[in-house]
Amino acid sequence: MSGRDPFCQPRRIRRGAALTLVFAGVLVAGAATGNLPGTDREPTADGARPAEPVGHHADVARAAEEAAAEGASPLEAARRAVSRSGDRWAAVYSPAEYEEFEDALDGRYTGVGLWARERDGRIEVTKVGGGTPAAGAGIRAGDRLRSVDGKPVDGRPVTEVVSLLRGDTTGEPAGTTVRLGLERGTRAWHETLRRARLSRDTVTVRELASRATVIKVGAFTKGSGEQVRTAVRRAPAGSGIVLDLRGNPGGLVAEAVTAASAFLDGGLVATYDVEGEQRALHAEPGGDTARPLVALVDGGTMSAAELLTGALKDRGRAVVVGSRTFGKGSVQMPTPLPDGSVAELTVGHYRTPSGREVDGRGLTPDLEAGEQALQRAETVLGGLGR
Repeated sequence: MSGRDPFCQPRRIRRGAALTLVFAGVLVAGAATGNLPGTDREPTADGARPAEPVGHHADVARAAEEAAAEGASPLEAARRAVSRSGDRWAAVYSPAEYEEFEDALDGRYTGVGLWARERDGRIEVTKVGGGTPAAGAGIRAGDRLRSVDGKPVDGRPVTEVVSLLRGDTTGEPAGTTVRLGLERGTRAWHETLRRARLSRDTVTVRELASRATVIKVGAFTKGSGEQVRTAVRRAPAGSGIVLDLRGNPGGLVAEAVTAASAFLDGGLVATYDVEGEQRALHAEPGGDTARPLVALVDGGTMSAAELLTGALKDRGRAVVVGSRTFGKGSVQMPTPLPDGSVAELTVGHYRTPSGREVDGRGLTPDLEAGEQALQRAETVLGGLGR
């Protein structure tokens, strides 16, 4: 996680990278198309979280330093050390990859402006961002993506297709071109697009016919917490709020705490440990504690989004509707390496205000709901309002 962080003041890396609660690989890959996937997993049989290695920061740093002294690649040595550590959430980034990671958390990315998903082994465009290269080429939702630079994409994971669109494997920057093979009904054609530096709005607001306000948070990027607070202040007087966190893979913890402050009048948001030292996060006072509030979650609700959900649930501030969340409750901290690359390594785990552990377990909603979750949320809001 990058940017200012409420946990502590670790050593500085570029723009002040700090502790992270985000599944970084998912966030960085998804940001390229605006598609941020989250795949739920089963908890361990006894519900206990697996133990994380202790002291592996030193092991990874030592491996990188020894490689540098021998003229080998510190990046590759660190990746080997991480793969042996057992740290499931650890990652090692080259300088360029880490810069992209930080940009993703700032809401910026290099790409063509496509939202996509895998459907029956095929890659389908689900949305096209306004003013993007894809929009200028006339690509639209429902089109099928057949190839990227001549490489067929059928059967490939969305994350691999994203890497091709971005040019990650060859280090293609903004301004370079990418050739897409597309299909719409019986029509098949090719488009050559120029990659661009784009930004994505992770917070969207709409009003339902019932006058309830839906605040959808796609990820906790820079500024998203304040956008949530602004949306709450601007919601019609007396109306309920649906906070939609479905598919939210996490992001900046400071932004999740700011979002919690929109609904709480101060108090505990979460506790966490950093290598055994216990710490806490608190909301700012003055939030709206009166409006009826429902939080929508699913198996793609992860990390910082789970931290926010747990706070609202345990503090009795929201009714949680949907399905069990992902279960990513570990804390990562960056370690700089001799060649400028960065290792993000697990240092601890967080808990909800009631002491509930999230990692490997997830959060169970108050009311189970599937495809009709939003309709169920409206019904719940109606009851809370009365």
